[in-house]
This record gives sequence, C-alpha cells and structure tokens, in this order.
Amino acid sequence: MHNVSSRRYAAVLLGCSAIIVIAMYVSLTNGEFDISIGDTVRTLLRIDPKPEHDLVILEFRLPRIVISALVGLGLGVAGAVIQGVSRNALADPGILGINAGAGAAIVIFLFFFQGAVRGTGWTAIMMMPLFGLVGGLGAAALIYAFAWKDGRLDPQRLILVGIGIASGLGAITLYLSLKMKASDFEMATVWLNGSIYNANWKFIATMLPWLIVLIPVIWKKSYYLDLFQLEEDSVRSLGVAAEKEKALLLLSSIGIVSACVSVSGGIGFIGLMAPHIAKRLVGLRHKRIVPTCGLIGMMLVVGSDFIAKTVFSPVEIPVGIVISIIGVPYFIYLLYRGKKAMTQKN
Repeated sequence: MHNVSSRRYAAVLLGCSAIIVIAMYVSLTNGEFDISIGDTVRTLLRIDPKPEHDLVILEFRLPRIVISALVGLGLGVAGAVIQGVSRNALADPGILGINAGAGAAIVIFLFFFQGAVRGTGWTAIMMMPLFGLVGGLGAAALIYAFAWKDGRLDPQRLILVGIGIASGLGAITLYLSLKMKASDFEMATVWLNGSIYNANWKFIATMLPWLIVLIPVIWKKSYYLDLFQLEEDSVRSLGVAAEKEKALLLLSSIGIVSACVSVSGGIGFIGLMAPHIAKRLVGLRHKRIVPTCGLIGMMLVVGSDFIAKTVFSPVEIPVGIVISIIGVPYFIYLLYRGKKAMTQKN
C-alpha cells in the first residue's frame, strides 16, 4: 500500500509540474504579440536575439509568469499551514487579515506619498510593495497579539480576530479610496482585486528570499501539522512544544503571504482551494500536502493570469477576479459538503 501511495504521490507531482510547464509555455508564446517556440528558445538562450522579442519576453511576459508561479506557490503552502494550525477547513490567508493590512498600507501610500516618489530606480519601484509588506506583517502581528490567550495561541480566536481586524482595515481602505484622485483610485482598485500586470524582476528579487527561507522551514516542520489535528492534551502528552511550533509555522506562513501580497495584491481563494484539492490527491500527510499545495497554487495562478490577460484582450482584468470566479463556487461547495456531512453525522 505504501508503494502504491508513493507512486500516486509522485504521479501527482509530475502531473502538476507538467501542467504548470504547459501553462507557462502557452502564456509565454501567446498574447497580443504571438511568438513562435523557436523565437522564444532563441531569445532565452541568447541566440541571435531580436529587440522586440527581448522586450516582450524578458521584460513583460517572463517576469509576470515567474511572479504568478511564485505567488501561487507561496499562497498554496501558506494555506496548508493556516488550515492545519487552525484546524479549520475553511481558513484562508485572507481571513487572517494579512491581505487587508497590505491593502490598507498600499492605499495609505497612494493617498499620501504617491506624488512624492518618482523615478525608475529601486527606491521608486519598490515603495509600494514595501508598504504592502509592512502592512501585511503589521496586521498579522496585531492579530497574533489579540489571539494569544492564557499563554497559548487560540486557533478559533485567531480566525475571529482576523475577521474583525480585516473588516476594520477594509473600512479604512474604503474611506481613503473614496478621497483619492481618479488615477490613484483606479490603481488602488486594480491592486486590491489582485493583479500582477506591473510585474518586473525587482519585484521577484524582493519576494524570492522570503520563499527560499520560509518554505523549507514549513516543509521540515510539516510533521507537526499532522499532530495538531489531534486534541490539545494529546499533542502535549507526546512531548511536543505545541505553542512554539504553532508560532513558528504561523509566522512563517504570514511572512510568505505578506511577501506575495506585497507584489500581487489581494489574491484570494488559493490558500482555501489548494489544501482541499491536495488532500483529495495525496492523502492527509502534510509532508506531502505542503509541496502539492505549492504546485496546485502555481497551476491556478499561472493559468488564471493567462485567462485574465487574454480573454478580454486588449482589455485586461485583475487575476484575482478570475480566481474568485473559480473560488466562490468551490467555497459554496465546501460549505454544502460540510453541512451535508454534519446532517449525516447527526
């Protein structure tokens, strides 16, 4: 049975990887300016490159595809951690208020500082993502402080506090947005709905270290996520420092989500859908769920971004809207399935 399970796990990883590669290829070669596979390979390998191909592939499409993949990877892994720590199958990184904190910080930046920051250097380009990163981490720290009760992290309190803080930050964001200039309001709205149209290599360089450092930490500690599905007393009886491990896993996921949201805006539902799909494919062991969630997240965001930029071409819609079109029916399905399971149990 173990060998069959291992083969299935390997097949799932291979299948997801193949779909991701195909989606990347389609996104790289198709669009307003179609490029053949030969021209794409020659451009990437620097064999007789053409300026127009360099511009389209290296400056526009490739950074966007890479950020889509990295954001999907990060949100998928973070979703697995948050659902595992909270023991809530409907938990999502957005519920913790990280998206709302980053969104509020971005709107504050656009409202107060956008006109003062100009130029094409690192400072000018990175100001908005840096504000988003600080806002996401700040909101997470605030929620974490309120969720700490009697010397431990209360999973249910974490979700409830996250929803409350997110609502408050959302109100602040809406208030400031309504007082913006029309151009800044449009930019803020696009960003808050989740968009990576402004992708560049500097954004990638900013978020990549967070993923390189924190995802291996989560994967190494993923065994504890299996234990956290037990009752609190049972976990303690095993000699596990539960609160310490929960804090480390949760803080790692918060760092990943903050880095992702800072460059892509409020993309939701990836952290909700990926763990459910992964569990159906590879079982309940988080050692396998975590990498599978990352690949599923990559697949969803890369594919959704291609749809977002081509289906209404030349008009482009935020990738977050495309994912929401998929995610909302799936969320309703999960609620219906949960209600049905409770009815049968009673």
